Amino acid sequence: MKKTAFITGASSGIGRATAVALAKADFQLVVTGRRRERLEALAAELAPTPVHILTFDVRDRTAVDAAVAGLPAEFGHVDVLINNAGNAHGLSPIQEGDVADWDAMMDGNVKGLLYVSRAALPRMGEGGFIVNIGSIAGHEAYANGNVYCASKAAVNMLTRTMRIDLLPKGIRVAEVAPGMVETEFSEVRFKGDEEKAANVYKGVQPLRAEDVADLIQFMVTRPPHVQIAEVIIFPAAQAAAATVRRQQ
Repeated sequence: MKKTAFITGASSGIGRATAVALAKADFQLVVTGRRRERLEALAAELAPTPVHILTFDVRDRTAVDAAVAGLPAEFGHVDVLINNAGNAHGLSPIQEGDVADWDAMMDGNVKGLLYVSRAALPRMGEGGFIVNIGSIAGHEAYANGNVYCASKAAVNMLTRTMRIDLLPKGIRVAEVAPGMVETEFSEVRFKGDEEKAANVYKGVQPLRAEDVADLIQFMVTRPPHVQIAEVIIFPAAQAAAATVRRQQ
């Protein structure tokens, strides 16, 4: 029987690429997100891999609980959980920040991870593996990163404490913290301003979502006695959160 990987935020970016990578590694998938049409297209692309679609916002605890409780029996045991769903909104100094943006980041990046983990953990057993997608922003502060950095620092610390709490159950817990990855991330952060989003990657070859997905696939397919606990992954042109080599 195939192992089951449960992936949040699978409709685009790192989540989508991870679904593709884990399907190639012979997992069956539970893919979640808010855009059902994208998840349906992904499921069709991955056929004949068994894929079950759940549509919910990770910030809605009631919706999370109901969706996970309704998993069919054949997808009922979760072997791997990828907590990928999250967001960044705005890039303003703290004194000019939008409270709605703050709420969206804390609710999605921190509380959403907690809600999904709490719902999925009763379905995991010995040998289970949780991968939380953090960010270099959770390891290094940078100007105007404030609440986003704080939310991803919380992901880092939650990962470490989850690893301790779940050790007696034989469940491994890891964080992947990417640097610059070209996805829809910057468009969301700049509220659809394509020019600002493009400037983030100007003169740089960033990571692709597939690069991060390859790493995740490697981590979750290690032998049961091996735990890769925390990885920071950069493009070659990046040395730190705000240290990037740009070329014309």
